[in-house]
Amino acid sequence: MWSTELTESLRKSPIVAVLVFDDPSDAVPTAQALVRGGVTHIELALRTEGSMDALKAVMAEVPELVVGVGTVLSPEQAREIKELGVAFAVSPGFNPAVVEAARDYNLPFAPGIATPSDIEAAYSLGCTLLKLFPAEPLGGIKYLQSVNAAYRHLGLSYIPLGGVSRENMNDWLALPEVLAVGGSWIAPKNLIASKNWNEIEDRARDASSGAVSVQ
Repeated sequence: MWSTELTESLRKSPIVAVLVFDDPSDAVPTAQALVRGGVTHIELALRTEGSMDALKAVMAEVPELVVGVGTVLSPEQAREIKELGVAFAVSPGFNPAVVEAARDYNLPFAPGIATPSDIEAAYSLGCTLLKLFPAEPLGGIKYLQSVNAAYRHLGLSYIPLGGVSRENMNDWLALPEVLAVGGSWIAPKNLIASKNWNEIEDRARDASSGAVSVQ
């Protein structure tokens, strides 16, 4: 489901800003601040009533951004966001019905995994790019290295989220099995609510310029 073009885009710019919008009017200026700072991939989480309006606004007004959607929990959501033309989607956990819907709609999708059983279930449905969540509480880098040891021959890749920060992002990116990292530290809800676009831009620039992938 993941094209070579999309995979390489993430590899070259491996920071995914996770965004949650209470007010859809904040979506476009946040997205524009991220782009100015050099962050070109987002995961817009479907956790609020205004999420879909925020998504539609970003899709229409910030074409420079590679827009992904998070917290996709139902086949209906997979269909709706595919119709909007999003680049990819992720979920916090593994739901076979959502994975199958994403496959049917040709929607690049990375299900959330936390255990070997999750990995095997996702792989059985054709998923080779997985979201490790919550990455740090699970045990961090040592946990991923340990759990992936049994599956390294499959060539799986991971996007860790949950506890990833500016301080540890390059430790994660140094792992050959990590394609990109995601987190909310670049544009947290308090900065969005206070409309502090300059600080978001500065954080995006710091993250994008400081990211070092050794893949």
